[in-house]
Amino acid sequence: MSELLDRFRAVSASADWIFHRPPSTPAAMLRELADFAEDHDLAWDRYGERGAVAQLEAEVAELLGKPSAVMFPSGVMAQQATLRAWCDRAGSRRVALPDLSHLVHHEQDGPRRVLGLELEWLTTGRRTATADDLAAVGGRLGAAMIELPLRDTGCLLPSWDDLVALSEAARERDVRLHADGARIWESVSYWDRSLAEVAALFDSVYVSLYKGLGGSSGALVVCPEDLAGELRSWRQRMGGTLFSLTAPAVGGLIGLREHLGRFGDYRAWAVELAAALREQGFRTFPDEPHIGTFLAYAPGTADEVNERVVAFVEQRGVLACGLWRDSDVPGWVETELTCYEPAIRHDPAEVAGVMAAAVGVSRGF
Repeated sequence: MSELLDRFRAVSASADWIFHRPPSTPAAMLRELADFAEDHDLAWDRYGERGAVAQLEAEVAELLGKPSAVMFPSGVMAQQATLRAWCDRAGSRRVALPDLSHLVHHEQDGPRRVLGLELEWLTTGRRTATADDLAAVGGRLGAAMIELPLRDTGCLLPSWDDLVALSEAARERDVRLHADGARIWESVSYWDRSLAEVAALFDSVYVSLYKGLGGSSGALVVCPEDLAGELRSWRQRMGGTLFSLTAPAVGGLIGLREHLGRFGDYRAWAVELAAALREQGFRTFPDEPHIGTFLAYAPGTADEVNERVVAFVEQRGVLACGLWRDSDVPGWVETELTCYEPAIRHDPAEVAGVMAAAVGVSRGF
C-alpha cells in the first residue's frame, strides 16, 4: 500500500482534480494572504489580540449572532478548552457526545487524558442525537456536544425539529449545549436557516477556518462574553496563545468572502451527483447528501480498486476520486467525496461516468 500511496501522491500533484480543492503552494498561499492584508490595511495581532485576529473574531461573532468569539490555533484545542470551561462551571466533568465524534476518534483521547473529561455516549452508530438521547444519559452533566454534521457517518445532520427539541431539552435540564460546527458553514443550507438561527440553539459553537473556508489553519469558538475570558485563559494554559495568529486569521477573512455564499450550490450539485452515482452502480450514504460531502460505496477490495484508480490517474491525468478503504460490508469499499468549486464546473452525470471508469464499477452491478 505504501508504494501505491507514493504513486498516488506523485501523480495527483499534476492531475486535474474533481473533488475537494487541489493543493496550493506555500508561495501562492502567502502571496494571497499578503495581497489581501495589504488591500484591507490589516495589522498584526500580538498574542491573539488586536489586528486581523480581532477583526476576524468580530466578523464571526456577528455572523453567528453571539457576543464574542475567541480564535485558537486548532479546533482540537478550541473544543477541549470549551468543554472543560463548561464542566468547571457545572461542577461535573461528564460530557455527553456521539461515540463517532471527532473528539473520540481523531484526538488520541485528548479530552480524557489532557483535561480529565469523562465521556458518555449521547448516541452510538450512524445517527444524529435527539432530546430522548439526552434524557437517556442520567446524572449530572457538565456539557453535551453534537457534531454538525456528524462527519464519520457521511456528514449526517439532524432535522431542524430534532435540533430545536434537543436544544430545548438541554436548557430545561440546565446542561450547556456545545456544537462542533467545523462544517457549520456548509450545513445551514440543509435547513434553509441562517448561521445565527442555528447558533442560537447552542451555548457555544466551534467553527473551522480551513475545512470549508479553505484557510491554512485555525478555529474560533463563539460564545457568551464571560466564557470568552475563560477560553482565553485556557488557550494560554494549553500553549495556544501564539506570538502571532495573523496569517491564519487573514486566511479566515479571505475564506468568509470567497466561500461563504457558495455552500448551497455545492450541496445541490452533490445531490445530483449522488443520484447519478447510484445509476452507475455505486451506493451513497446518505442517499441524498446533507452537505456537499458524503460517502460513496463500490464493490471490490481496497487494494484492487485503488490500483485501478491510480492507474486511471496515471493514464488520463484526471483525479476522479481519492483512494478507497474497505467498508464494514465485506466485498465493498468506501470513500468520501467533497464537492467544492472544482466539482461543480462539471456535469454530475459525466463525473459519475468518469468515476465508474476509474473504479471499475459496472452499471448493472
